[in-house]
Amino acid sequence: MPSRRKTLMFASAFFTSLCSFVIVCIVLATKNWVSSDLTNSNMRLIITYGLFQGVCSDVSPGISSPHTNFQVAGTLQDNTLKIFHGVIIFLLVVTMLSSFLSSGFTCYNAISNPYQTFLGPTGVYTWNSMSCICCLLNLILFSVNVEVNKLSAELAITHCIAFTSFEQSNSYGYSYWIMLLIIALNATTVIIIVFYQRAKYSKKKERERPLDSAPKDGILF
Repeated sequence: MPSRRKTLMFASAFFTSLCSFVIVCIVLATKNWVSSDLTNSNMRLIITYGLFQGVCSDVSPGISSPHTNFQVAGTLQDNTLKIFHGVIIFLLVVTMLSSFLSSGFTCYNAISNPYQTFLGPTGVYTWNSMSCICCLLNLILFSVNVEVNKLSAELAITHCIAFTSFEQSNSYGYSYWIMLLIIALNATTVIIIVFYQRAKYSKKKERERPLDSAPKDGILF
């Protein structure tokens, strides 16, 4: 059976890993990744979307247009946008699986002492590191897809109003920014396990110290 200290430390790591998993699911399900304001001399269009769904509305002066819901995934025509979008979804799925496996490993360590090395702290470090890297890549790739590849304009032309000349301003929503919270939670999980490992190592060294400092004559007999 694990010690009380190990149970408490890994139970705390399980909680942070589980929170990370839940937040990834929220990120995938919500459509508040970015809101883009597209304007020209005649009209103004606001489009808000996530990875799978979005909504656009014409807010031009004197025009009252109902909201138009649309699907993001599967409707993109540009190959570059498709590749970026597909990679972002794939990385988020990997993040979700990594957080789930991290929560499983930490829960297992909280109630038992696994003999296999990878089922212990090494596995926790691996899955949380992978989750952090995938989240960081998603933050970069999504912003590149919006700012450089003009994802909002492509969706507006496909699903809302076809116009070619416009000015675009983007505002990233909570679904985008809470990926930083996922990174923070994964980092917290790793820090908890590091503290446990250091405490365990210090305790081991304290047990060995009396033997190291014992007189050599005493050791011989």
